[in-house]
Amino acid sequence: MDTTLRDGEQAAGVEFTLDEKIKIAVLLAKLGVREIEAGTPAMAGIEKAAIKRIVDKCLNVRLIGWNRALVKDIDASIDCGLKSIAISLPVSDIHIKYKLKTTRRAVIEQLKGAIGYAKKRRLYVIASAEDASRADFDFLIKYITALKSAGADRFRFCDTVGILEPFRLFNIIKKILRIIKIDIEVHTHNDFGLATANALAGIYAGASFVDTTVTGIGERAGNAALEELVMALIKIYELKLDINIKGFHALSQFVSKASGRQIPPDKPIVGESCFLHESGIHQDGIIKNPLTYEPFDPALLGRKRKLVIGKHSGRAVIRHFLGKAGIDVDKHIATRVLEAAKEKAVFSKHYVLGRDIYPLHEGLIRNIK
Repeated sequence: MDTTLRDGEQAAGVEFTLDEKIKIAVLLAKLGVREIEAGTPAMAGIEKAAIKRIVDKCLNVRLIGWNRALVKDIDASIDCGLKSIAISLPVSDIHIKYKLKTTRRAVIEQLKGAIGYAKKRRLYVIASAEDASRADFDFLIKYITALKSAGADRFRFCDTVGILEPFRLFNIIKKILRIIKIDIEVHTHNDFGLATANALAGIYAGASFVDTTVTGIGERAGNAALEELVMALIKIYELKLDINIKGFHALSQFVSKASGRQIPPDKPIVGESCFLHESGIHQDGIIKNPLTYEPFDPALLGRKRKLVIGKHSGRAVIRHFLGKAGIDVDKHIATRVLEAAKEKAVFSKHYVLGRDIYPLHEGLIRNIK
């Protein structure tokens, strides 16, 4: 369930236009994402207009609207034409006491009322527990029991401030499922850099649904990254997913542009440096067999590996590039060219490309002659 259009846009300074929201939804659907949280209808204005337009696209996905446990929010979702909604309430004592200024009992009563209202209108309901990771576990079980008895279709467990690590999250989800049989969705945040790992742990524990955003964009440090999670499931867990992974690059580039958030070069899966190799030991291995230093073939993503020359490169890469041009050099010449390339890299504070090796070699030969 991708929430780039809701939680992703809640990142400070990210403001998608109406057309950008529609384009992102279309790209996600083409990618093969099965559910999209399209936004918060109660915000009205551009947000509501965009959600209506996305609904009108009749994409082959489940579109979800995010709501507080309020009748007016649910009505706004219905007015957008949505058939599926998320209803959210906080469950930790710190949220109940300081944000809602109410009681645990009142939270459960409000939850049951909102779910009942939504189910009478034949909506698919995801009942969300905000800050579940800091909630009293016995109260969390009461909350889940109440939402199930009220007719909610599934439960969303939210690690709202990203305080869990995979082993704890795994144990919590396992424990819940031993007590209550219900579809669980995990929603993880990246405050300690563990969102994707926690999402995987949730799935491994038995969660049926998992939330992501494109490139992990989201509040504070972000959410579990769509592309990271999918590739981990495919390559580490060897699952077959009906996802067009070659679409990750175009999707991430568009979201980056629309959000004004640059993609770090070393961002897993979609960063520009993911398949660059500069270290001499690694380059020697890559030249002999790419599997030595790549977890998977970049061609799977429609990407290409690239060997570049820098301070840590070795003679193997020099011979490799010159050999591609039919130039055979001995160890001495290869070392001289390498030294010149390293000097250029250090001076420019940037790696040297393979095509730059040829003029360096030609200049060296001319000087020798």
